[in-house]
Amino acid sequence: MKIPFIDLNRQYNKIKKEVHQVINKVFETNRFILGEYVEKFEQNFASFCGAKYCIAVGNGTDALTIALRCLGLQNGDEVLIPANTFIATSEAVTLAGARPVFVDVEPESFHINLKKAEQKINSRTKAILPVHLYGNPVDLKMIREFCDYYKLYLIQDCAQAHGATFQNKNLVDFGDICCYSFYPGKNLGAYGDAGAIVTNDEILANHCRMYRNHGRIDKFNHIFEGTNSRMDALQAAVLNIKLKYLHQWNKDRNTKAYIYTNLLKSITYIRTPHCFTNRQHVFHLYVIRVDYQIRNDLIKFLNKNGITTGIHYPVALPFLKAYSYQHNKKNDFPVAINYKMKFCHCLFFRRLLRKKLNM
Repeated sequence: MKIPFIDLNRQYNKIKKEVHQVINKVFETNRFILGEYVEKFEQNFASFCGAKYCIAVGNGTDALTIALRCLGLQNGDEVLIPANTFIATSEAVTLAGARPVFVDVEPESFHINLKKAEQKINSRTKAILPVHLYGNPVDLKMIREFCDYYKLYLIQDCAQAHGATFQNKNLVDFGDICCYSFYPGKNLGAYGDAGAIVTNDEILANHCRMYRNHGRIDKFNHIFEGTNSRMDALQAAVLNIKLKYLHQWNKDRNTKAYIYTNLLKSITYIRTPHCFTNRQHVFHLYVIRVDYQIRNDLIKFLNKNGITTGIHYPVALPFLKAYSYQHNKKNDFPVAINYKMKFCHCLFFRRLLRKKLNM
């Protein structure tokens, strides 16, 4: 039996009839860009997130870029981001005309370390962009206080955190803006690229809505130059179907994560995910850590038994070739470097014990 890293067919087969019906309806309308299905999804996803406004865009990277641009960042401004995440986070900062400033991460959660972030604040620092890595929320109370003290914008990268909460509150309650990706492999995934911006700020929402659509308020009335990042109706229609099931899917992920942790915690060379009592993890990925020296042996063992694994973010962002111009120093990122190169590595597999548990 082969257990893939991600099995989209399994999910698709459960909602196949609904998906085909709604796709056919979209084709009957012949309106494929924005329109009623996108508007319906914006309403539904805003409600799901506990937000007033949702702006559907082309992908998660565009969501971050548009959010940063609409907050008014200028050339030379700086944005604090964690050293351990996907390049889309830092890439969006650059695309918005600002400079990503990498900050080392916490040793357990791998979230941005606020003490380290404080050391990098200067007159050019305008925002902080934390990532809810793997679906595990950052400490939003501390980050909100940090932003209020230093007068920074708080943009949350929620690309892996659909449905996550902090202290029983929605993520959007703490920040200026939240940005989501609906890449097919996400907890809420489209059948192509798609993303969304979520906020409670009406002025910011209107600005983002215009920016994604060439800066216009109607067909030929352009208030400013924007971009073309409009969600298409087919993706919105599919997302509306999937959104109905997302709460249950997240519960299922948590149930299985709990089982995995209980079965793995007695194995001394495996460190299971660290969960916080005041945060609702949605386990976009179930992450274990193992000593670097035995990692490859474990991968071979799992592959031999038909269980696909993957190593994500094998190089910390500050040391990608794309950021060589910053001349980042390893001593500034001891946790990220240790995590990537010396002690351990992230090893991802969501259905590690599926064969044994028949899940």
